[in-house]
Amino acid sequence: MKTFLMCEPTYFEVSYSINPWMTANIGRVDKQLARKQWQALHDTLSRKSIIKLIEPIDGLPDMVFTANAGLVNNKHEVIVSTFRHPERQGESAYFNQYFMDAHYRVIPLSQNIIFEGAGDALFDSGGELWIASGPRSDEAAITEIASAMQVQVNALTLVDPRWYHLDTAFCPLSDGYVVVYEKAFTAESASKIRQIFGNKAIWISDEDACNFACNAICTDHEIILYRASSELQSTLRQLNFSVVEIDVSEFMRSGGSCKCLTLEI
Repeated sequence: MKTFLMCEPTYFEVSYSINPWMTANIGRVDKQLARKQWQALHDTLSRKSIIKLIEPIDGLPDMVFTANAGLVNNKHEVIVSTFRHPERQGESAYFNQYFMDAHYRVIPLSQNIIFEGAGDALFDSGGELWIASGPRSDEAAITEIASAMQVQVNALTLVDPRWYHLDTAFCPLSDGYVVVYEKAFTAESASKIRQIFGNKAIWISDEDACNFACNAICTDHEIILYRASSELQSTLRQLNFSVVEIDVSEFMRSGGSCKCLTLEI
């Protein structure tokens, strides 16, 4: 059974813009609806998973996106995120304290290296780590993480500010599959994904990408996401996956979906 860290959306709002999705949505969040949507995701996940909560902090509206808290491995180790934007940098101390209190081994990166956790670093079903540099995380973080966690790392590069984190464009699934949006990556990175995953790479449409279909949570063969086209759902069903859609439209205003709201720990 998987365990996820979540943060209640007590202070969630779009009060600044640090990605293109936020720009037109400042002050437009329906906080009551956001709370209901978050609770629906929480309740859906809690049927098959353990949910742990971190206390929300006033003045840190994006703390609800716990995927960016850090990178956690199966050895009870964590690299806590060092955020690029000042608006989110205050979150690091609270996430660091949470993991220390939970008796994780906290691994520091070199000073001034920017790395935004499981937003930009995802383990595939074989245990290899995929890390993206680009809008949010530095390329210099990749070699440090590989060494610190002693794991095989595959480096990718993101090129579109709309898909600013790896988990908005790349989602490893069970059985060695991955859901991926090609246009988010350099041609070299897309070629690497194609070479390693072969016919187990599920390349999605622009429509599905804009609905953050890659920003999904995979629990065994159940995939939880905001919205998926009938074509994508059909493809996933043929591969023995079921799809559960959860309306997280208020969080989409901030450029985040189901996966962004959780961190597997």
